[in-house]
Amino acid sequence: MSGGSLGIRSGSYGSLDKQGQNGVLPIQAASATRTKAYSKMLKEKETLIHWICKFAGRKKVGMLLLCVISAAVFVWVVYFGEDQENDNSSKVNDNLALNNPLINVVQSIRIDNWTSLSVSVKETKVGVMHPPPPSYFLGYTLPPGHPCNTFTLPPPPADKKRTGPRPCPVCYLPVEEAVALMPKVPSFSPVIKILTYIFEENLNRETEFGGSDFGGYPTLKQRNDSYDIRESMNMHCGFVKGRKPGRGTGFDIDDSDLLEMEQCNGVVVASAIFGAFDIIQQPRNISEYSKQTVCFYMFVDEETEADLRGKYENKKIGVWRIVLVRDLPYTDGRRNGKIPKLLLHRLFPNARYSLWIDGKLELVADPYQILERFLWRKNATLAISRHYKRFDVFIEAEANKAAGKYDNASIDHQVEFYKREGLTPYSEAKHPITSDVPEGCVIIREHIPISNLFTCLWFNEVDRFTSRDQISFSTVRDKIAAKTNWTVNMFLDCERRNFVIQKYHKDVLALLAQRAPPVIYPPPRPVPAPPPPPYMANYSQRKVPPRRRRDRKSGSRHHRKVSKEIV
Repeated sequence: MSGGSLGIRSGSYGSLDKQGQNGVLPIQAASATRTKAYSKMLKEKETLIHWICKFAGRKKVGMLLLCVISAAVFVWVVYFGEDQENDNSSKVNDNLALNNPLINVVQSIRIDNWTSLSVSVKETKVGVMHPPPPSYFLGYTLPPGHPCNTFTLPPPPADKKRTGPRPCPVCYLPVEEAVALMPKVPSFSPVIKILTYIFEENLNRETEFGGSDFGGYPTLKQRNDSYDIRESMNMHCGFVKGRKPGRGTGFDIDDSDLLEMEQCNGVVVASAIFGAFDIIQQPRNISEYSKQTVCFYMFVDEETEADLRGKYENKKIGVWRIVLVRDLPYTDGRRNGKIPKLLLHRLFPNARYSLWIDGKLELVADPYQILERFLWRKNATLAISRHYKRFDVFIEAEANKAAGKYDNASIDHQVEFYKREGLTPYSEAKHPITSDVPEGCVIIREHIPISNLFTCLWFNEVDRFTSRDQISFSTVRDKIAAKTNWTVNMFLDCERRNFVIQKYHKDVLALLAQRAPPVIYPPPRPVPAPPPPPYMANYSQRKVPPRRRRDRKSGSRHHRKVSKEIV
């Protein structure tokens, strides 16, 4: 039994051409042969070592051996340490995915729409190192059975007295889940990959119409060329007089504030108040995590800053960081407000996401919940609410003229220009587009080339024509969509009213305060009525009978006159 096992084991270590006739290796002969070969190899090594020592001392030989060992260790770390690090990082990511079911769902459905490199990992180690293939966020779906999957809007309350706009419920995720679903990579930008901006040290003011020193004076040919979407584009996008936005460009900002704005590399919430037109509204229902990670910036002019002086310290009021803006480029306050509204990607060059809210609005939901609901869950890169009542640009233009929002001739000129370019009234034939008129007081977006291009083009229309951005919105959106198949997520106005509350402008509040009766605090106690005098006691208790109307007699003049005629 033992001999059989020994024969099998010996056969597994030998070579087939040296086996004996009986299939069992000659173990003793093989060991003797190996001993002779080993002694011969030792002699060769000793001869080589003696030869080296003959021409070099022992110290030099030791240094040579130390260098050889160090080189071997270095090569081992370079080639095998990187693979081990990649393995460990993948294990950590897998563990995070297992602990969070929502992250697990995201990773399980993510699809990379870019082909991998043709060079293998081993080839890159030997040859030139290639950059990794780009990866993009392509959306996710919530787990089956999640309440938001089956959420539907309830019917509006049957209140005949209230027929105007109102908020409706929105299915948000908890802040922790929304933060966990924040994309680690940017979304895909169709066609355009590189977007640069024009800087003109000497402005060329030769243009057909429109333009400004802040936005430049692009010709109509340059305007048409900017709608020819290409992979790399250089275009007007405000701040044309300086190489850095906010420094000698108009809309100038202190260097300390610019430095802080460059440090914001995640989510920014921005607003603006010019001309002391509004009262700063503090956000509510904001998580502690958002207070620590989200940048809240309020841009004010010198008039507003003077009105706020003494009400803040360290450039902060609540969560808002106050940024003083000097040298406003326009005399129209509404047009000045379009600079931070549409060009946040230029003011915050390192931010990934932004949420713009008008100065009259109060934010009442967490920014991460809003981003998850209207961007990430919809796989959108820009979201804006549609107007609650108007869907057609032509109707919107007439409403602006009736309300005196802008010069009527300028509005007519803009609409006629768009009509010649192909603008048509809104109809159901434009589906899935649900509206041509936005409610532009809130803009939610990701800062990637395609969304940056959209807001640049939108700002250029505002700079060339009227400041009423609702009129130019659909023209810019449709021209980009025709070239790239990219569009905007237009959600319901009642959903917008769920996370922002509109307040009155300061002048309206002052007018209401003048009309309201003065309020005295604390209110005075009511003075009791004095008791009646004794001689009026019986009189006050007497009941006065009601006065009866005098009955009309049946034989009135009219009746007597009729009776005479009959006779």
